[in-house]
Amino acid sequence: MDKQDELLKETEKLAKHMSLYQHDIAPDITSHARCSADAVEELIDQCDEKWRHMEKLQNKLTLLGTETVAESDAQLTLLMMQVKALTAECNQWQKRTPELLPDKQEVLLAVGKEELQKVDHELEMVRTCVQSKNKKLKDDLQREQKWLEEQQQLVEALTARQEELRNQVVEISEKRLIQELNKKIVKIRRYEEELLRALGEFLEEHFPLPEEQGNINKKKKGLPTDPPTQLITLHEILETLINKLTSTPHQPYLTLDETHWPPYIEMLLRYGIALRHPEDPSKIRLEAFHQ
Repeated sequence: MDKQDELLKETEKLAKHMSLYQHDIAPDITSHARCSADAVEELIDQCDEKWRHMEKLQNKLTLLGTETVAESDAQLTLLMMQVKALTAECNQWQKRTPELLPDKQEVLLAVGKEELQKVDHELEMVRTCVQSKNKKLKDDLQREQKWLEEQQQLVEALTARQEELRNQVVEISEKRLIQELNKKIVKIRRYEEELLRALGEFLEEHFPLPEEQGNINKKKKGLPTDPPTQLITLHEILETLINKLTSTPHQPYLTLDETHWPPYIEMLLRYGIALRHPEDPSKIRLEAFHQ
């Protein structure tokens, strides 16, 4: 057990030398400082030497035989050995102070300078990248602010124009509306009169009074003429049907009598101009062409 304790103490002492604590590096580092190749090589050699020493001690611990103990006290003995080993290791860690691995300060200084130069180079790259991003964000902000100002000016111009147009709007009075409607009604009535006059001229030319046409034919043949009867012309029949349809659309039927010449009535019914009452055949109405 004494040999094991000595090996443990020597191993812990060697582990203390393996820790690096860089506290004596000069703060002023120039960009032209370079790590010496000899210093790095010396540091690597010292690390290899310490590692070989630790392997040798580990091999001795492995080859060291274990003590035989009684079976009844085996578990208690193992526990006591573990407690003793852990206590010794805890004491060594509490007493441990950081030590430098190499003895030469110039080696540590050279290595530290090289590491700090790497860190300085990386930080410089980060700073350059951040400055570039800041510049891009600043340009974007200026462009967005300019666009916002243009939009605000456009909104102001449109608002002013809207207010100007609103002030220029002239309200149409009720009298003016009535005058315009009266003008339209007069135009429609004139157009209606023109249509009725044209219809009357057409009917008088192509559909004359039936009694006059019959008496003319009899006179040409030398036959005695019939006494004149008062018949309604086709123009009057159509005008009556139109007036009934427009003035009383709920009762548009015309009652037929002896003054309505049957051939004219049959012609109107045959060509679909007039319709007969479904229950009273003596009544007809004008077809609702406007619907």
